[in-house]
Amino acid sequence: MSPRLEAAPPVGRHALSRRAIFKGSALLGGGLVLGALMPRVTKTWAQAAGTPPPIEPPSAFLRIDEDGLVTMIIPSTEMGQGIYTAEAALLAEELDVGLERVSLVAAPPDEKLYANALIGMQMTGGSTSIRAWFLPLRRTGAAARQMLIEAAAGSWGVPPGECITSNGSVSHAASGRMAGYGELAAAAMALPVPSAITLKATDQFRLIGKSLKRLDTPDKVRGKTVYGIDVRLPGMKIGTVASCPVFGGKLKSVDEAAALAVPGVSHVLKLDDAVAVVGDHMWAAIQGMQAAAPVWDGGAFKDMSMEVLVGSMAKAAQSDGLVAHDQNDAPGAYGKAATKLEATYQLPFLSHAPMEPINCTVQVKDGVCDVWVGTQVPTRARMLAAKGAGLAEDKVTIHNYLIGGGFGRRLEAEYVGQTAAFARQVDFPIKLVWSREQDIQHDTYRPYYYDQLRAGLDGQGRIVSWQHKVTGASVYNSYMGGWPADKVDPDAVEGAVETPYAFPAQRVDYVRWDPAPMPISWWRGVGPAHNVFVVESFMDELAHAAKQDPVAFRLPLLEKDPRAKAVLQLLADKSGWSSAAPAGVGRGLSLQLAFGSYVGLVIEASVGEGGLIRVHKATMAIDCGFVVNPDTVRAQMEGGLIFGLTAAMYGQITIEGGRVQQNNFNDYRMMRIDEAPVIDIHVVASEAEPGGIGETGTTAAFPALANAVFAATGKRLRKLPLSPVDLGAA
Repeated sequence: MSPRLEAAPPVGRHALSRRAIFKGSALLGGGLVLGALMPRVTKTWAQAAGTPPPIEPPSAFLRIDEDGLVTMIIPSTEMGQGIYTAEAALLAEELDVGLERVSLVAAPPDEKLYANALIGMQMTGGSTSIRAWFLPLRRTGAAARQMLIEAAAGSWGVPPGECITSNGSVSHAASGRMAGYGELAAAAMALPVPSAITLKATDQFRLIGKSLKRLDTPDKVRGKTVYGIDVRLPGMKIGTVASCPVFGGKLKSVDEAAALAVPGVSHVLKLDDAVAVVGDHMWAAIQGMQAAAPVWDGGAFKDMSMEVLVGSMAKAAQSDGLVAHDQNDAPGAYGKAATKLEATYQLPFLSHAPMEPINCTVQVKDGVCDVWVGTQVPTRARMLAAKGAGLAEDKVTIHNYLIGGGFGRRLEAEYVGQTAAFARQVDFPIKLVWSREQDIQHDTYRPYYYDQLRAGLDGQGRIVSWQHKVTGASVYNSYMGGWPADKVDPDAVEGAVETPYAFPAQRVDYVRWDPAPMPISWWRGVGPAHNVFVVESFMDELAHAAKQDPVAFRLPLLEKDPRAKAVLQLLADKSGWSSAAPAGVGRGLSLQLAFGSYVGLVIEASVGEGGLIRVHKATMAIDCGFVVNPDTVRAQMEGGLIFGLTAAMYGQITIEGGRVQQNNFNDYRMMRIDEAPVIDIHVVASEAEPGGIGETGTTAAFPALANAVFAATGKRLRKLPLSPVDLGAA
C-alpha cells in the first residue's frame, strides 16, 4: 500500500471528508480520534521525553479507522521542504506504524487547533515546523499507542505492561494473541487520554533519524501531484490580473469592449487598483488583457526612485534609533580601542519569484466562499477571502494544496482577498493566475537594509567593542499592522543581537524606516538573511585588520559556545581551510547561529572576465540538533544555498518612477545549473533539541561568497548583489 496524500483533493475525487473528521467520533464509525498533546514548557526535548506534560487543547488530529488506516491531519504546509514526510514520521514512530499506512490530510484553518506554538498562529515558516511539532506529534502517537495497548489488554484480561506493539498491531507473547489497530480502535476511543505519556528512547527509533523516502515524491515523478495552479472545477473560467504598476496607484480606465471582442473572453472585472480579464482559457485572458490596455493613475508614489529611497534611508540612519541590545558600554570601549574600523552595508529589495506563480481559485455562491489555493497561512487566507467576498469568516472554506515554492511569498495572502473580490462579481468559480511579470512587479518584497557597523580592537587584535545599527522597514508592522513606533522589530535585528560570539561589549540599535506604500514582507532567511551577511562580512574585515586568519580570529570568541566552536573546527578541517587555494580562487567563511541551528560555510570562488563570479565549491558543516530525516537536511541545505547564492550574485529589485523595473527571469535572473558549485555537507551527530534548516543555507551564502571574492581579488564588497564585481581599485 502506498501512502495517500489527501491535501485538498480535486473535486470529484473520493476521499475522507475533513469535515467528517472534525465533527466528532459519532461520524467516525467507531474509530480512534486523538488531538496532539502540547507541553506548555519543556527544558529540552530529551529531558521532557519521559515527563507527562499538562494537557492543552488538541492542535492536530489522528484517526485510526476500523481497517487500521491511520489518517493524520498535517499541521504544516508542504512546499518542497519535506515536512509532510518528517511530521508523519514523528507521529508514526511513536504510534508504531509504517509510513505506508499513513494517509495525510491538510489541516483546515483553525488557530485554536493548529497554531504553531513557536509563532503563535497557524503558519508554516521561520524554519519552525520540526521545532514546533517535534514533541506534540510524538506525544499524540504515543498516547494513541498506549490507548490501543490498554484496549487490547482489557479485552484479553492481561496486564498492559505485557503487551507490545509492532507495525500497526498489539500482541501478547505469553498467550500468543494479536490484534490490529483497526480491531482495537473503537475500544480505544472509549478510554481516557492517558495523563502520563512515555516516549521512545532515541535508540528505539525505527523512522526518526533514518533517511526516509519522501511521501510526496512518487506522485510528483508521475505528474499526478495537484498544486493550486492545477485546480479544475466544473464551470470554472480562468483569468489573469493586472494591478497598478505604481505602488498605491489606482485603475483609471480600461477598454472593456476591446477585451470582450477577443474570442474566448467572457468578463472584464474591476477593482479600485486592479483589473481581471476572464475567459475560457489562459491565452484568451492574456490576449484580452492586452486589448483592455488598462490606464492607471500613479498617485503620490509615481516619482519615487532608488536614489530617493536610499537617500532617505541614509538620512534616517543618522538618528539614534531604538536600543535593541546594550552590553558593557560598547561606545565607551570603542573610544579606547587601539584600532577602529567602520563600515556601511546595503542589501537590496528582493522578490520571491517562486516557480509556481501566484494563483488562486475562488467560488462565491449562495452566501458561502470556497477557496482553492496553496498557502502557508490558512487562517490569514480565510480572513482575507472573507473580506474580499464580503462574508463572515465562518462562511469561507480553504482547500489547501501543496505549494510549488513558497520562500515566504505564501506567508502573504493579499491575492486571495483580491481573487475573492473579483469572484463575488460573477456566479461561477474563477481561477486567476498572475503572469511572471505581475508576480515580480507586485510581490511583497524583502526590505532594503542600510547597516552601519563599527568595532574596536585592542593591541593584540582582539575585539573590545562591537556596534551595529540596523536601518530598515518593520516587517512586523507590515504584516500585522500597528507595530509600535517605539518598539524594536524583532525580525530586523534577528541575527544581529544573537550571534555565536561572546563580544566583551556590544550594542545593537534599530532605526525604523518604512517605504510605504511599497509592500514588504518576509523572505527566505528573514532577519538573519540580512544580519548574518553584515556580521560575518564585518568579522572578516576585522580579522584582516588584525592580520589574523579568519578562523583563528573567531575561535576565542566561541569559548562559551562549544557547539559553535565544534562546527567551525569541523568546517575548517573538511574544507581544507589551512591548505592553499587553487590559483585565482579565494576561500570565504561564514558562521552563524540562526533558527536554532549552527551552520558554517566555506565558499571557493573566482572572479573572471567582466567581473563575473564563478562559485566552484561549497563546504558546509551543520549542527541542527537531533535530525529527523538526514536526506531532508541535506536537500534543504543544498536548495537553500543555491537560493542564497542566486540572490547574492544577481538578486535586486529596483524602483524608478514608482515602478519595479524588473519584469521576468531575464532581468531577475536565477543561478543556472552550470553555475552551481560542488556542495559538500557534513552534519554533526547531536542529541540537542532539533533546530530549523529550511533557511539556514540561504543565510550562510551571502557573507561566505563576499568574503571569498575579497580573498580572490582584494575587493571588499559591502553592497549586494555582488556580480559583476568592479575590479577597479580595491
